[in-house]
Amino acid sequence: MKLQIPPKVTRILDTLSYHGYEAYAVGGCIRDTILARTPDDWDITTSAKPEEVKELFRRTVDTGLKHGTVTVLLGDDGYEVTTYRIDGEYQDHRHPTEVAYASQLSEDLMRRDFTINAMAYNQQSGLVDLFGGMEDMQRKIIRCVGNPRERFTEDALRILRAVRFSAQLGFAIEGKTKEALTSLAPTLVHVSQERIQVELVKLLVSANPHYIGLLAETGILDVILPELSQVEEETLQHLLKVPRDKRLRLAALLLPLGEKKAKEVLRRLKFDNDTISMVGRLIKWYHRDIQPEQLDMRMALNEIGDDLLEDLLTFQEYRHPVEELRSVYQEVIKSGQCYQLKQLKITGNDLIAMGMVPGRQIGQCLQECLQMVLEYPERNETEYLQNCVKKIMKQ
Repeated sequence: MKLQIPPKVTRILDTLSYHGYEAYAVGGCIRDTILARTPDDWDITTSAKPEEVKELFRRTVDTGLKHGTVTVLLGDDGYEVTTYRIDGEYQDHRHPTEVAYASQLSEDLMRRDFTINAMAYNQQSGLVDLFGGMEDMQRKIIRCVGNPRERFTEDALRILRAVRFSAQLGFAIEGKTKEALTSLAPTLVHVSQERIQVELVKLLVSANPHYIGLLAETGILDVILPELSQVEEETLQHLLKVPRDKRLRLAALLLPLGEKKAKEVLRRLKFDNDTISMVGRLIKWYHRDIQPEQLDMRMALNEIGDDLLEDLLTFQEYRHPVEELRSVYQEVIKSGQCYQLKQLKITGNDLIAMGMVPGRQIGQCLQECLQMVLEYPERNETEYLQNCVKKIMKQ
């Protein structure tokens, strides 16, 4: 089998080979290339030690010397080059106590998680597939390299990665692998919330977000999201309906929890503040029934915010058609109708210039003007609003 390898990767492989070292592109990049998917990155494994790699390339970064990894920089791109290695004992269900260099590619591939991620390639040797990765891809299954209980005991994160790869690729999990990950799901307590977040998001934005149900079936959800534990069929269907957007799918998943609880979960999983806020607001306003008329659309924009409303309509599409609502929304935006204070044709400075004393009264007056303009958008004219303010000041 001949694979298309990017020129810069080929350059690294050829440089190492020319100087007498073995070198292969390895792991997910090989899997994705065979599946006609675009790899996120290209990893290289080699018999050369890190210091030997650094001697051969002008620009390198010591990104993981204790694991034998050097990043080679070619132009604006970086490629991780890692010495063949074998892992020592795992005592915390996540990290080996020590890493030792290996002398052969086979030893390096043997330590990897799944057969589809344990293939290597270079132009001279072609595809190196010692554990049946190609066959498993043809059968569309996720299977551990070697004993699945050993693989999952070494690194509990692999339990979640198995389901994530299953969702991304639409593959089933092989029987013994599924049995082992179900049995060892409780060991996920040893995995950091940040790593759980990453895997959960990758699963949710995959082509098969409904595979979240597999997390419930295997007991994984009880550990990483005990607030849900079971996922209703309605939630799974909602996940399938919304676009592949992180915030929308998080909101669909956490909708049954309500805004407050959902935000607590997102904080625990170390999501950024923008994501927490946006997901919380989507959940908060999900049941807001917006009528297909300009007045209610202006009111909704004022309540909800123009930064959220379009996403909210997409999120609500699972409940009812939104084409007419989108049309009304676009009419309001296109015609420049006022729905927030910054669009009023009068400002706090204008009120001060008219003799109003700075303080709460200014804010209250502007809100009165805004409420009037929301109902009668044609009244958003400076002269008209000034006359209204004069009346308010007399009162």
